Order: sequence, then structure tokens, then C-alpha cells
Amino acid sequence: MADPEPLIDVGKLNEKVLCYAQTIYRFNGVWEGPDPLTPIIPLFFIQVSLAILITRFVTFVLKPTKQPPFVAEIISGILLGPTALGRIMRFRRLLFPNYNFHVIETMAHVALVFYGFLVGLQMDMKSVLRIGIKARNVAIIGIIIPFVMGTILYFSLTRDEEVRGFIFYGGALTITGFSVLSKILDKQKILQTDIGKMAMSSAVINDIGAWFILTLGYVVTGSTANIHWALICTIAYALFCVFYLRRAIGWTIRKMPEGQGYSEFFICSILAGMAISGVITDALGTHPIIGAFLFGLSIPNQVLQAEIIDKLDDFVTGIFMPTFFVVCGLRTNFGQMGSIYEIVGYILLFVSAKILSSIAATFFSEMTIKEALAVGVLSNTKSIMALIIIEAGQAQQVLSTQLYSLMVAGILVMTAIVTPMTMLHRPSQEIAPHKRRTIQKARMEEELRVLACIHGTHDIPSVINLLGSSHSTPASPITVFALQVVELVGRGSSMLEVHNSGKRGSRSLGHEETQTRQIITAFDNYELRSDGVMVQVLTARSALSTMDEDMCNIAKDKRVAFIILPFHKQRGIEGEMEDVNPEIRAVNEGVLANAPCSVGILIDRGLSETSDYAKNIVVLFFGGADDREALAYALRMVDRPDTRLTVVKFIPDEGASDIEQTEFADESHVNVQIDKESEKLMDDEFLNRFKISTANDKSVTYIELLLNDVEEAVKAIKLMDQHNYDLYIVGKGRGVVSPLTAGLVDWCDCPELGAIGDLLVTSEFDSTFSVLVMQQYVKPIGDGSVNSYGSMSERIAGIGNMDMDLDMQRADSESGDVFSSFRRRTEHMPRV
Repeated sequence: MADPEPLIDVGKLNEKVLCYAQTIYRFNGVWEGPDPLTPIIPLFFIQVSLAILITRFVTFVLKPTKQPPFVAEIISGILLGPTALGRIMRFRRLLFPNYNFHVIETMAHVALVFYGFLVGLQMDMKSVLRIGIKARNVAIIGIIIPFVMGTILYFSLTRDEEVRGFIFYGGALTITGFSVLSKILDKQKILQTDIGKMAMSSAVINDIGAWFILTLGYVVTGSTANIHWALICTIAYALFCVFYLRRAIGWTIRKMPEGQGYSEFFICSILAGMAISGVITDALGTHPIIGAFLFGLSIPNQVLQAEIIDKLDDFVTGIFMPTFFVVCGLRTNFGQMGSIYEIVGYILLFVSAKILSSIAATFFSEMTIKEALAVGVLSNTKSIMALIIIEAGQAQQVLSTQLYSLMVAGILVMTAIVTPMTMLHRPSQEIAPHKRRTIQKARMEEELRVLACIHGTHDIPSVINLLGSSHSTPASPITVFALQVVELVGRGSSMLEVHNSGKRGSRSLGHEETQTRQIITAFDNYELRSDGVMVQVLTARSALSTMDEDMCNIAKDKRVAFIILPFHKQRGIEGEMEDVNPEIRAVNEGVLANAPCSVGILIDRGLSETSDYAKNIVVLFFGGADDREALAYALRMVDRPDTRLTVVKFIPDEGASDIEQTEFADESHVNVQIDKESEKLMDDEFLNRFKISTANDKSVTYIELLLNDVEEAVKAIKLMDQHNYDLYIVGKGRGVVSPLTAGLVDWCDCPELGAIGDLLVTSEFDSTFSVLVMQQYVKPIGDGSVNSYGSMSERIAGIGNMDMDLDMQRADSESGDVFSSFRRRTEHMPRV
């Protein structure tokens, strides 16, 4: 019996079919044929390599203009397309032939799937709930008005019956590129200004809205008869990811052994889940990028997010994404856009959409027209998401080449003008001048503003212990900005969040939210049990590379006089100092180098476990600005009735060798002229006023030790352990080159603490105590002003310039005195 005749699809016979003979790769090299670029794989590799090289070249050329990489990526794609090099027929046929377009387009959409997954990983949906009403109004109006304007412009340009393209055209205008805008603001140093924060906060909402618009566009341009089913099923799958898939992944992570990291199998399983999620959304009627984005949002663990981003980000953005920009460039043809006057007119309308929406937001928010114009200009920043939306519109055949090319030109111009506009007009970063930059300058009846930095809950007890020791009163108030510093996952932008103490979050809290709640509770309790204290809790999310800069900007913005930094080591079970997070050390060094005020590094050696505040305080005074700052801070602590203060001044005896001291440069590379005689006069004046102000205070003891060398100084400090001091306050000792410390400097394990601070941390002491290493803010030379350390605190300065001849007599050795083996001069004896 003969085989049945195969069925013939008559409809297919009337379609145009492109036929070509092509191999994946060449089997026998160039010996079998003349053209080595005919096979798919070699040609694709050449295309990718060319795209990467052109992108890097354009980025290098645009570097002096400080344009974001996104601008260079758009230009590189346009250069390879029919607008520029693609006009050369030989170049186009050799490197970008028509038959190979589907290959590079396929790889471009694979890149988009991975890009959507990475965006989902780095997006924090909870941050939307924390955005203020003003920024929320700006964002919502910034979506509605540009979308309406984009729709009107679309219908004014199109001449066919296809009406669904308005979704993509209007959607492209609504976008404010969060990642691109953050890079621009960060480079221009205006990220922490009010306008910068407003633009960034509204960009977060715009970023989320863009994904809704993209999903809607895919649904509407899909099967016309089943739009409702595609929309319902996509929404249902998104809810499944939020409420069930996220919990399932979180449960799986919690069941894994702690401290072993994530295996290669687990990471690969996550990527397989991303691919399956993409297949599901594609089957539902949208696109795999939507599924990958939803799957990325469903991963709750920040450590896992960081590990995946670390493995994928460079490969996706550096290798895969250039193929997408090539595809966008091949679809763009500026020659079909019309006359130059029409092009300029439409681009001006594109630019005006965000500006008009910001001006309209002034009717609903307390924002001036000047601020609205600045936010509107910044909101014109576009990102890859804008290209994805219009590329999807042309791929779905609802945007013509003319409309597509015009919008690409608009995206390029809108993003490129933001940087020069920010360079021409930088918003003021300070409303009030930052005058009180040191504790020594702060007057007792004035508010002392302190920035207390916290990296984890283990830092809370020691910081609150120090603040409690500062003894605030209604007459001498303290305002504390408790800053929770969180390492930013991935390569997002630095964000600052202000917490409301009365706000209670959801019952299900992540690790970061739990820490935040504990910090808020601890500082609320401190504020309630203290007089004259006002606390504000903030959370700063920063990359390690910019964490110190962000902390300094916040300190400047809040006009604080003192920054408290936790040390990167803590006392372990056996009493040894152990690393908690070694990376904090580099952050502390960066803050010390660039701080706009005085800084103190707080080392907890177990005191916070046994006491609420320090009751027995000692200041080690060797001289210099840092030691004067340390004594000025200690002076605020002696008003407590149960607090004792001992000030020990270390003086080189006549037999000690003198060391020349002229100039020094600290970690900030700030050169400070040191005049030995002037420093000694300032030290003597400060100490004299201190002794006068505390002459009748029996809780204050002043001791001068005459020592010959480093060995005697170290011995004296170690003997202090017998007094069971709770808190040691020492200066970092910048510029002070004393024969009593010169030998210690060369052996410092932690130079950021100075010679004496390092000794107190690394030496073996039996008692539990805290150490505060102070660095006074010193105005650098070369800023147009004379270097000055300011006046004393009001408690000292109020005494005036009264002179007093202090008859310092040698004290006889006393029974049980730990300093009995040293020559000393005593002003006030300690109480028994």
C-alpha cells in the first residue's frame, strides 16, 4: 500500500520565505570556502566584539563630558546601524547581513531576560512605601502627563490604522531611569540634596510603573481575542510570585546550613527557575523578560542576591547587553525621521513632558517653581527600560521605523542634557552654615548634634553607653542622629531613609528590618529615660566604596559637630579583640579623612555588657588639637553626681630627647602647620581654664606625670588598669611627635587609632572598659582661611581670660598609688 500523500498548507504557499544555506561554524577552515564570516558563530562573535569595542571607544571619548555610560551605549548602537556605518553597503553586507539579524536579535532578547532578572533582584518594593507624599505626587503626575502627551504625539505622527502603539510611545516618555540618574547625581555631588532626593524617590515609582506599562503593551499587542485572559493570568502569576514563590524560596534558604555559602547547584537551580518563569509568562501572552523580573523580585535573601549579582552582572552588562544596543541601532534610521525642524520640535515636546508634570505637581505639593523645574530636568533622564519599551513596540510591529527612530533620538537628547544642566546649576546642599564642627567650639547651653553610626545590633549598647555618659540636660541638650549603615546589594544607588518611631511595620520582617526595629526601640528607650535628648533614626544604604562619602554628606547635611564610629573589632569570649567586619576599617579611615566635623572611634572592650554608662573616666593628655577635643568632650560628662573624671597629662622630663615637629599630613592629605610653641601655649591655656573651672569639683582629678621615655609611658598606662576605669578618652595625636609616643607609632596595628589608642586596644588589660579615640576637625590650609581650633566650651570660656598662678608641687608617694614609681604633679586628689 502506497504512503498517503502529505497534507499541503495552501496558505503557506502564498507567503514569502527567505531561504539561505548557512552552517553554524566552518569544519575545515578557510580552505573550504572564500568567506570566513559566512557561518553563524564566527559572524556573531565578530558582531559582539565590534559592539563592545565601539561602546568602550565612545565611552572613552565622552569621558570628559561626564555623560553616563547609557549615552555612549545608545550612540555606539546608532553608529553601527543604517544611520552611520550601516550606510556603507559593503560594511553592512559583510558584518551585519540581513540573514543574520534574527541571530543577534535572539541573543539580544536573551540579554533582556537576564537584565530583567537582575533588575528584579536589586529592586526593593518596600522602599516605595517609605517614599514621602511630595515625591509620590511628583512621580504619579510624572507618569500621567507624559503618557498623555506621548499618546497625543503618537496619533499626530502615525498615518496608519494601528492604534496600539500609543502604549509604547507614551510609556517611553513616563520613564525616569533610576540607575542612570543615580550615577549622574552621584558624580555631580548632589545626590543628598533635597532636589536630588526628590528626583530619586520619584524615579523609584517611575521604574516600577515602567514594568506595568511594558507588561500591558505585550498583552495588548498579543492575541486580540484573548487579551483579557492574558491580562488576568499575568496578574495571577505575579500575585503567586509575591505571596507563594517568595515564601517558598525563603523557606528553602532557611533550611540550608549556615556559614557554608550557596553551592553551585543551588545558584544554577535559581537560574533554571528564572528560565522557567520566563517560559511561563511567555506562554501567558507577555514576554520572558516579565517572568525573569518577577522571579528576581521573589528572591528575599540579600546575601543570595549579592552572590548572584556578583556572578552575573559583569557578564550580562559587559557581554550580552551590547547585542541589545546593536539591535536598537540596526532598527534606527535617522534618515527616515523627516525634516530637521520637525525633529527638533518633537524632541522639545518630549523634553517638556516631565518639566510640565513637575510644574503641575506644585499644585499638590509644597514645592517652588524653581525646584519643580530642577526636578523636571532631572526626571528627563532615561534608562535601558525606555529602549526596551520602544524596541518591544517595533518588534510587535506597532511602531514604524520613523516613530521608533524619533523616540530613540529623543531618549538620547533627554538623557544627554541632564549632566550639563546639573553642572550649570547645582542646588545648594546647606540651608544653614555648618559652624559648630567641634565639641570644643560647642557651648554648653547650645544643642550638641551627634551622628552615631551603627553597622549592626552589636554596636547599639556601646554607642548608647557613650551617649548616656555625655549627660544631656534641658539646659545642655543633645540631638542624636542614629544612622544604620547598610551595605547596598548590587550596584544600585545610595538611599537615605528617615524612620518614624511610632510606625510599626509588617509582622513578617527580614533581617535588615528586624535590625532596624531593634535600633529604633533601643534609641526610643534611651530618649525616654534621658533629659534633653532628641533622637532621629535613619538608614543609609550605600556601597562599601562610597559608604564613607555618604556618611560625611549626611553629617554635613545634619550639621553635626561629632561623628561616632564603631571600631571594626570587638572583644571576644576569651578577651581578645576579634574582627567583626574588616571592611569597616576602610570606611572609618575614609570618614576620618573627609569628615566635616570631629570624629570619635569607639572601641568596646566589654563595658556595655556590665554598665549603662561610664562612671569612672580617664583622659590621657599628651597635647595637641585631638587631645584638647578629647578633654572638651570629657568635660561634658562630669555633671553626673556619680561620675569621676581623671585627667592625666604626660610630660617629657628634662632628660627626654626632644623631637623636631613642624608639619604633618594625616589620612585626608590635609597639611596642617604645627608650631610647637603655639601648640604648647594653646594646650596650657586650655588646661589652665579647665583647672580653674573644676577647682571646686572634688570628682575631678588632674595629674601630671614626668616621664623619660616610651617604656615609662607604656608602663604608666598599663598600671591604670588597677583603677578599673570605665572609659578611656584619648586623642588620635595628629601632629604630636613626643618622645613618649614616637616609638609606638612604628608598631601601630591600627594607625587610624593613633599610637595611644592602638596601645589601649592591643595591650592586655584585665578590666572591661571602652576606648574613645578623638580626632578634632581642623580646617585645612589652602582654603582661604587661617587654621584655628576655635574657643573653649562655654563652661571654660565663661571664666574669661583670668590668670591664675597654680603652685604645682611634687606629691609624696602614697600607699597603694599605682603612679608611686613615677615623678608626678597633682592638682586634685581622687576621692577615697
